[in-house]
Amino acid sequence: MKKLDYFLIAIVLLIALTFRFYKINIPLADFHSWRQADTASVARNFVKNGFNLLHPKYDDLSNIQSGKENPQGYRMVEFPIYNAIFGFLYKNFSFFSLEIWGRLTSIIFSLIIIAIIYYLLTKEVSRVAGFFASFIYAVFPFFVFYSRVILPENTALGFSMLSILFLYLLKNKKNNQFSNFIKYFLSAILFAISLLIKPTTIFFIFPIIYLFYKNYKWSFYKKIGFYLYFLISFLPLVLWRQYINQFSEGIPVNQWLLTSVNTDQGLQKIFFKPAFFRWIFFERINNLILGGYLTGFFILGMLTKQKNYFFFSFLISSLTYLFIFQGGNIQHEYYQILIFPMLTIFSGLGINFFVNNINKLLNPLIFYPALVIIIIFSWLFSFYQVKNYYNYSFDLIQQANIIKSLTDPQDKIITDKTGDTTLLYLSDRKGAPAIYKDPEELKKLGYQYLITENKDQINILKNKYQTVFKNNKFIIFKL
Repeated sequence: MKKLDYFLIAIVLLIALTFRFYKINIPLADFHSWRQADTASVARNFVKNGFNLLHPKYDDLSNIQSGKENPQGYRMVEFPIYNAIFGFLYKNFSFFSLEIWGRLTSIIFSLIIIAIIYYLLTKEVSRVAGFFASFIYAVFPFFVFYSRVILPENTALGFSMLSILFLYLLKNKKNNQFSNFIKYFLSAILFAISLLIKPTTIFFIFPIIYLFYKNYKWSFYKKIGFYLYFLISFLPLVLWRQYINQFSEGIPVNQWLLTSVNTDQGLQKIFFKPAFFRWIFFERINNLILGGYLTGFFILGMLTKQKNYFFFSFLISSLTYLFIFQGGNIQHEYYQILIFPMLTIFSGLGINFFVNNINKLLNPLIFYPALVIIIIFSWLFSFYQVKNYYNYSFDLIQQANIIKSLTDPQDKIITDKTGDTTLLYLSDRKGAPAIYKDPEELKKLGYQYLITENKDQINILKNKYQTVFKNNKFIIFKL
């Protein structure tokens, strides 16, 4: 890379950082707050009770997520590296809140991803491709919002991209053997960390296999290093998954993520139905993520004869991921974080094709202004939909403050939120995010307070239990 490349990527990263600071200090009640709250509560419990990574706990003690009572609040999903990172930062550098540290951690890893995308495209294709791909990642609203959420996906993706980068830097030369060993070992360890944080990063195995092929051609499968790499990468994940089976009450039901979505009518199959293709490829990728017009460049990037099988391995990874986890990708927008590199890579390749062939295709005086207009309009169309993701309910914050003032920290509460743990987190209380059993049964399980704004529930409970607090929004009962 030349001095100009360092200058350009520095500018892109500065812009990306600026965009990601937008509303960084808001309460954890924005879009997908329930999932963010589960992640943040693990970190908060580390801060309170010690960093026991083998026993991560969150605030939900109910049987709602796993089907089993979870009185210890075990959260046995991803290995809690991400939670531990920002929990540690908050405990030792408390000038920022826990939530800001969580967002900053995600932001830092998103900047790492942007820099790697710029480097790989610049080395393999051109500076133009690298700049536009990284710039799209840096500024487009969907990328920005999901680059600063308190979720483990960005950290896992960052480790995956770092593992790919170190493997990419391998040079098949005898005088580089020690350097190669360090890069190889670092790549395997980074990929192992990525898989522990989020097992769905396993789909980045395709770029990794391609890089082994690039270095050793068809003899790569004869190399012991090829098999050792995946042993190092997968063994920690296998051990972790075996270990957490001891805590089945802390493992959410997850089979539906492959084929189904939760609707008002219950669980509905969506596997390879037309609705899946419409939601993922039209509503999400086309409209929401790329803002409509930019999709043309993305498609062009896949169709042009810029023969680079390395980047097509990212495409295979992303499509395989989308088609296997169809339910999860439809149900939760944040599942699309793992396809961000692929979307920006091929958008950058599409723009690069036009720039390289501009004299054959269009008048440059028309194309460059048109390119700027297309990017601006795409950004605006995406922003129109994403801007509301930052909004949150002031009533919810008020409820949480009232709960904190009227209950003790050790009190177990029930929030009538149909499984949404946001109010539990904001109240800094453990309990249940729904009335999942008869209140008398919940009382026997040790729950002391029930909070609801459901009028039907209020009419049922008001003659049975003492009213601790009441306003026109909600009511607190003492069980």
